[in-house]
Amino acid sequence: MQILGIKVDNLSRAEILEKVKVFLSEDNFHQIATINPEFILEAQKDAEFKNVLNNCDLNVADGVGLRFAFWRNGEKLKARIAGADMMDEILYRAEKNNHNIFLAANNGGLSTWEETRDAILKRYPGLKIGGSNLEKNSARYELQITDYAIVFCNFGAPYQEKFLHSLKSLKNSKIKLGIGVGGSFDYLTGKIRRAPKFARRCGLEWLWRLIQQPKRFKRIFRAIIIFPIKIIFSAKGGSASG
Repeated sequence: MQILGIKVDNLSRAEILEKVKVFLSEDNFHQIATINPEFILEAQKDAEFKNVLNNCDLNVADGVGLRFAFWRNGEKLKARIAGADMMDEILYRAEKNNHNIFLAANNGGLSTWEETRDAILKRYPGLKIGGSNLEKNSARYELQITDYAIVFCNFGAPYQEKFLHSLKSLKNSKIKLGIGVGGSFDYLTGKIRRAPKFARRCGLEWLWRLIQQPKRFKRIFRAIIIFPIKIIFSAKGGSASG
C-alpha cells in the first residue's frame, strides 16, 4: 500500500522477520526503513527522501498513525514494529550467524558508537562491531565500510535513509543490510528511557517521548495532529494498492 505516496509493506511480524532472514542470506545490499508519520510528512517536501523510501527493499510500519491510515483505506495493518525492536531482532540474528556490525552514529547525538557498541556487547557478546561518529550532513559519500555485513545508522530521518541509500554504490561491498534506527542507540545506552510496554501497546509512546523530550513537541504535533488530518482529507487516504 501507499500512504500519501510512500510505500508501506503490510506484512505480519513473522513475514517481516522472514524477509530479514532472506536479506541476510543474500550477497547484495538491502535497505529497510521503519516508516512513521514523520517520515511520510517529510517526504512530501523532500523528493530525494521520497525516492529513497520508495526504493527500499522493505518498509515496515512504525507509529500508531499508520494503523489509522490503513483503516482509513479499508485495510488492517498486520504488524507495527519500531526501529528499536527491528534492531534487536537483527542483532540477535547477526550474532547467531556471525555477521559483523557497523554503527554509523550521529556525531552530535547523545550516544557515541563506542558507547552503543559496549551496550550491545553486554547483550550479544559474540558480535564483532565497528563504527564511527559522523556528521550527518556530510558523511553520506565519504565512508568506506565495505567489510561489514550490517549497517545501523542513527542520524534520524531523512539523513539516515539517504546515507544508507548511498552505500549501494560502494565497490566490492559485503554489506547485506542497512537500516536507520533513529533513537535506538540512546535506548541501548540508557541515555533515553524507552516507553513502558503498556504505553507502546496502546500507541502512547509519543506521549512518553514528549514528557522526556519537550523539544520534540513540533515533531510530535505533526505526527499526531497534522498527519491524521492529511489522511482524512486525502483521496482514499492517499493510498493505492501495490
